[in-house]
Amino acid sequence: MMTAPWRDSALPAEARVEDLLSRMTLEEKTAQLYGVWVGASTDAEAGVAPHQHEMATDWNWDEVIAHGLGQITRSYGTAPIDPDEGARALARAQRTIMAANRFGIPAVAHEECLAGFTAWGATAYPVPLAWGASFDPELVEELGRRIGADLVAAGVQQGLAPVLDVVRDLRWGRVEETIGEDPYLVGTVAASYVKGLESAGIVATLKHFAGYASSAGARNHAPVRAGVREFADVTLPPFEHGLRHGGARSVMAAYTEIDGVPSHSDPWLLTELLRETWGFDGTVVADYFGVGFLESLQRVADGLGDAARVALESGVDVELPTLRCYGKPLIEEVRAGRVSEDLIDRAARRVLLQKCELGLLDEDWSPEPKGALQLDSDANRALARRIAEESVVLLANDGGTLPLSPSGPSAVRRIAVVGPRADDAMAMLGCYSFPSHVLPHHPDVALGVEIPTVLEAVRSEFPDATVEFALGCDTSEADTAGFAEASALASSSDVVVAVLGDRAGLFGRGTSGEGCDAADLALPGVQGELLDALLETGKPVVAVLLTGRPYALGRWADRLAGIVQGFFPGEEGGPAVAGVLSGRVTPSGRLPVSVPRDPGGQPWTYLQPPLGLANEITNLDPTPLYPFGHGLSYTTFEWDGFEAPASGAEIGTDGTYEVSATVRNTGDRSGAEVVQLYLHDPVATVTRPDVRLVGYQRLELAPGEARRVTFRFHADLSSFTGRDNVRVVEPGKLELRLAASSTDVRHVFPLTLTGETRVVGHERELLCETEVTKAG
Repeated sequence: MMTAPWRDSALPAEARVEDLLSRMTLEEKTAQLYGVWVGASTDAEAGVAPHQHEMATDWNWDEVIAHGLGQITRSYGTAPIDPDEGARALARAQRTIMAANRFGIPAVAHEECLAGFTAWGATAYPVPLAWGASFDPELVEELGRRIGADLVAAGVQQGLAPVLDVVRDLRWGRVEETIGEDPYLVGTVAASYVKGLESAGIVATLKHFAGYASSAGARNHAPVRAGVREFADVTLPPFEHGLRHGGARSVMAAYTEIDGVPSHSDPWLLTELLRETWGFDGTVVADYFGVGFLESLQRVADGLGDAARVALESGVDVELPTLRCYGKPLIEEVRAGRVSEDLIDRAARRVLLQKCELGLLDEDWSPEPKGALQLDSDANRALARRIAEESVVLLANDGGTLPLSPSGPSAVRRIAVVGPRADDAMAMLGCYSFPSHVLPHHPDVALGVEIPTVLEAVRSEFPDATVEFALGCDTSEADTAGFAEASALASSSDVVVAVLGDRAGLFGRGTSGEGCDAADLALPGVQGELLDALLETGKPVVAVLLTGRPYALGRWADRLAGIVQGFFPGEEGGPAVAGVLSGRVTPSGRLPVSVPRDPGGQPWTYLQPPLGLANEITNLDPTPLYPFGHGLSYTTFEWDGFEAPASGAEIGTDGTYEVSATVRNTGDRSGAEVVQLYLHDPVATVTRPDVRLVGYQRLELAPGEARRVTFRFHADLSSFTGRDNVRVVEPGKLELRLAASSTDVRHVFPLTLTGETRVVGHERELLCETEVTKAG
């Protein structure tokens, strides 16, 4: 019997898919355009079970899969199940799906992987905000590669990550999921994560496209009122990085509505820009229930079928997480002539091409597990520890308290560890970790991974010291009854480690996380008052903050002996923090977001034009307490040898310019310096941020070691959206600033762009190339 062309792996994917499409009915093609939310089952026959309450009531599992199925939603990430049993259940489900449809086509299985594979027993890595604090894209690429390998081993094909939203208001609950407040940092780090996932064979999904983090009032799902230039110059560039330099094969539409147009119904965004201008040829998936929201929340569609029509016409290929609009309602729209079957073909073609790339159309594809899963291996934990250590930011140090000596004549003898985050493993985890995301619904189930608390880690780090604990208060409640015990313990100790911060959760069940937006940036609950009480004892107090966003610290900054910031540092975060306290780890993290001085006067971003900076016109000063890029070390670094081309500081509007510096570790311990390159544009035809990041390089240096770093700045990096809404490179004066933070400038290189204004587009240079060499 002759093999059908669509099964012939020797043919081009496009030819195979066209042949397959020509054989499929409307129902079979439409079946490729939705997922079903399932939960793994240990029942030998069940495999997975659909979440019936999330599905249209007139469907059942057998009917759903009779014509095929586009995606399986979160078979691991919905309920706690042993990973090996989960793999067997997923394989059974795939066999059932393949047997039920005429062509034997399996579904794409997708999972969340924002801070690790969201499965019970999988490594809980630091959240993306911690990736940003590391300023280490190569390490983040390894993270993506390792998570991707675990997903592949588990039978998963698509990961819903990373988040490329740029923070615009620190009160937003999902700040922890972002990489930071600067589009260059977000874009470069996210692209590295994408590269890692894709290299493992996983379809990376960029989200949320676009503008989700710019919601009005920092409220989740709120409308966005971003202007054209903010959208073009801040919101979109990270997605360009993720596609061009990461190679992402999927994009998730955002819940956002921008100037009245929801992203799920925006053909300019999802088709004209993404596909026709940028050349994207992968799949666009809906954010969960986003197609239905066009009818229920945003009211731009009249019924489920109309919502399906609007989304499909705009460019949403796959409805997630489960069947609601793209099934019978969409088919009825086609039968009635209100939706062209060509649009079904367009979306199905994209889905099937991706399945072909993944090998799912090959006759020999098998869903069977390849062996036992090790989702929290020693290698995973070592990587989690390294990221946690690199991401911890030392915000402040009085010069004599930190690091705490664990031994010897100057060793601390009595340490008071106080605070609601000190003895809680969940303090390390963001809302998209499995324990935070799923286990609250299963309170009797163990975490599935070992997560040392800060208290446990401090006791291990300081074995010769007496380490005692007092809770002090809850994370978010107003009860101060524990203050007296905490103060008494502090008074009898040599040093106080106050471990404060957030509890991650979903939709109001935490102080940080999706749907957990903040009214202001005061520490949650009465934690600020607890800190006051501890300081009143007169003992040195080191604040350790385990949070999903920065909080206003101006009230205590001058009184604390030290401030250590960790952004939900994952399962190895406790030992990483303890290592920073002892000096075993030299802190090297840098702030990916500014830390405000006052709870209500926070900068909504460091990317301020001159009018947004402190001035005499208003009594509110938005200047941050600690700026973007800030971070201290236990060693010292000397910067010198600043150099630019001897030929002069003029280049054309299409030219490049090199600037160099030598950085030497002048201390007595190894450490890392992050060299940051900022652009200042003194005069332009539209207002520009006073400074913005255009390059950076992390340098690991032994005592006495020096490295020379060279940045190759391309004029394209100065481009912006002009008055006519076209991206241009304008001639005129610029400044390149080599700096240790956005405000700690070490050298300024004046530069002049000459020639005519040049229009640039998607193919412009996005990266500032760097070269690191040895120095004498």
